Amino acid sequence: MRIIEKSSTHRRLALVPALGALLLLLLCQARAADPPLGAALTNSPDSDAPISLAELRDPEALAAWMAALDETKKLGPGDKVSYHVLEDQDPPKELTVGDSGELDVPYYGLAQAGKKSCKQLALEIKGLLEKRNYRRATVIIMLEEINKKRINGKVYVTGQVHLTGSYEIPDDEVFTVSKAILKAGGFSDFADKRHVKLIRTGVPGQDPKTNKAIIINVQDIWEKGKTDNDVPVQADDMIFVPKRTVNF
Repeated sequence: MRIIEKSSTHRRLALVPALGALLLLLLCQARAADPPLGAALTNSPDSDAPISLAELRDPEALAAWMAALDETKKLGPGDKVSYHVLEDQDPPKELTVGDSGELDVPYYGLAQAGKKSCKQLALEIKGLLEKRNYRRATVIIMLEEINKKRINGKVYVTGQVHLTGSYEIPDDEVFTVSKAILKAGGFSDFADKRHVKLIRTGVPGQDPKTNKAIIINVQDIWEKGKTDNDVPVQADDMIFVPKRTVNF
């Protein structure tokens, strides 16, 4: 009888590690299913109030946060953004878009950010994180500082202007034909202001016949306020200002 009691005791003791491992597994699963319980995890894109635990567990509330992100301004090299995953306990991180337009995303790696809005990029990174690391990731990206030195290529101005040459196309404004002419010092004395030619190249490597030539009456733009005719320039456009056929 004593031997039997001893064996039963040994079996009960052997169950203790197994029960502990089971409890640990259940705890890990519960933590993975729910977001971390942190205080004041982040701020709403349009409010300084910290997100509540109820919001953090409400998929519709989290979707509303991402819906409020900017979808107009396109990111580019040198721009600084704040990056935050609401389900994390970490504070927002300041990230800078690299020269090649890539953003080094924590827990993921490089993601292409150039020419994408904050909302577009956040949705893309959300999908990437949920495939690899997260059960649910609410990604908040906000533009903090624009790189004012960023350019969108160059436009070339030649013909009857004071300063022929190439001019950078700024990213922070709509740069039109008339603005490019002003950048080139304005028209010379014998310029034909009514027949300014904008030459737009086609796709590189294709037939040059795909190039387009647009005639623009800059005089009407300046003197009559017909700004709708002032065409925005693109990278590698050429502006040619001809000479008047009759000079008087």
